[in-house]
Amino acid sequence: MNTHAQPSRMTTAPTTGGRHAGYMSGFGNDFETEALPDALPQGMNSPQKCNYGLYGEQLSGTAFTAPSHQNERTWCYRIRPSVKHSKRYEKIELPYWKSAPNIDPDVISLGQYRWDPIPHAAEDLTFITGMRTMTTAGNVNTQVGMATHVYVATSSMIDDYFYCADSELLIVPQQGLLRICTELGIIDLEPKEIAIIPRGLLFRVEVIEGPVRGFVCENYGQKFELPGRGPIGANCMANPRDFKTPVAAFEDRELPSTVTVKWCGQFHRTEIGHSPLDVVAWHGNYAPVKYDLRTYCPVGAILFDHPDPSIFTVLTAPSGQPGTANIDFVLFRERWMVAEDTFRPPWYHRNIMSELMGNIYGQYDAKPKGFVPGGISLHNMMLPHGPDKNAFEGASNADLKAEKLDNTMSFMFETRFPQHLTHFAAKEAPLQDDYIDCWEDIEKKFDGTPGKK
Repeated sequence: MNTHAQPSRMTTAPTTGGRHAGYMSGFGNDFETEALPDALPQGMNSPQKCNYGLYGEQLSGTAFTAPSHQNERTWCYRIRPSVKHSKRYEKIELPYWKSAPNIDPDVISLGQYRWDPIPHAAEDLTFITGMRTMTTAGNVNTQVGMATHVYVATSSMIDDYFYCADSELLIVPQQGLLRICTELGIIDLEPKEIAIIPRGLLFRVEVIEGPVRGFVCENYGQKFELPGRGPIGANCMANPRDFKTPVAAFEDRELPSTVTVKWCGQFHRTEIGHSPLDVVAWHGNYAPVKYDLRTYCPVGAILFDHPDPSIFTVLTAPSGQPGTANIDFVLFRERWMVAEDTFRPPWYHRNIMSELMGNIYGQYDAKPKGFVPGGISLHNMMLPHGPDKNAFEGASNADLKAEKLDNTMSFMFETRFPQHLTHFAAKEAPLQDDYIDCWEDIEKKFDGTPGKK
C-alpha cells in the first residue's frame, strides 16, 4: 500500500542566504528564524507587546541553572501560549508502546536474539499508533536509560499532535518518506537520514510515501551530543555543519484537534479547537535537527589491528560516569578495509554495554546471512557474540588487499543498562528462533604444535 500526504499546511520562513533548503546549519547552535518579517524581537526576549499580537514563551530543555555550555532554551513567539493547547486530560492506552521498567516475568531477556523486519499491519496506523517497543532499559521515572522501538505506519497524523515529556526521540527511517511538522519547523526525512525531536516539543508526522518503517531510540537521560574526538582532532566522524535545524513554520488553523502526551510512561489526550503548531518566530538552541548519515566520515586502522566499534560513534548521550554512555548511537557504513595481517570484521567479544543493532540497507559484514534490511539483533550485556562460521572462515583466509566494504548501513543503540525484551518482541515480533545456531558449526582448531597457525 502506498500513501501520499497532502501538501503541508504550514507557513514557512523564506529561504535566504546562509540557509540550506529550509534548514539552518550546525549542531547545538543558537539560531534565530521567523516566518513573518519582524516577528522576532531584537535585543530582548520578552517585550511588553510582541509584533502581530504574538505571545512570548520560553521552552527550557535544561534546568535554568545548568552550566552555560549545557544550558538549552528557546524563545517562541506564537499565536497562542501553550496553556491554550492543554485542557483536561483523559488517560488513553497505546498498548504496544512501553517504558522502562518493563520486566515481563514470562520473557527471557538473557540471550542473543535477532528479528526479521516488523511487518506492516492490515489496519491503518500512524507514526504514534504504529509504534512497537522492542526493548526497555533503566527507569523512565528517574530519567535514566532508554527504550527502542520500531514504527510501522501508512497514515498521516492530520489533526493529531503529540509530544513526549519523558525523552528525546532519535528517529532512524528504514523505509518510506516522512514529514515531521514540529512547533519550530518542518523536517523531511528519508532512509539514510536521522532526526532528533527534543523532549517536550509538539509535532505530528505525515506519511509522504508509504508504507513507512523505521527505528526509534527513546532517550530518557541527558541529551545526545557529539562525541569528543580526542586525538582524532577537529575533523571527520560527524561534523557539526552537516546537522540541519528547520526554519520557522506555523499553522493558523481553527479545527478540532487532539494532543497526546507521553508522561512517566503513560499516555494522556486532550482536545482543543486549533493547531498547536503556531510558533511564528523563535530563537535559541533547543530545537529539532536532522542529519544525513551519508555525510558521516568514518575513521579506522590504516596499518594493522581492528579498533573498537566506538570509533564509529555518531552521537552519545552521557551518563554521570565519565566515558560510559547512557546511550551511544553508532553507525557502520561503507568504508575501505586496508589493515594488514588483521581479522577485519568485528571480532568475538563480550561487553559491559548492551547492543541493539538495526539494518538500514545492505549486508552487515559479520553476519552475511539472516540480518536483512529492517531486521534487528540484540546482544545484551556480557553475552558473547561475533561472526558466524562463514564470516570467520572468509575473513581468516582472505587475500588482504584493499577492499571497499560497500552497500552497507547498519547502526547500533548501545547502552550501559541491560535491555529487557517486551512481550511484543518475545511473543509477537518475527523472532528468528534459530539465530543462536549460527555459531553451532564453529570448529575447534586448536593445535598445540609450536609455531602452528
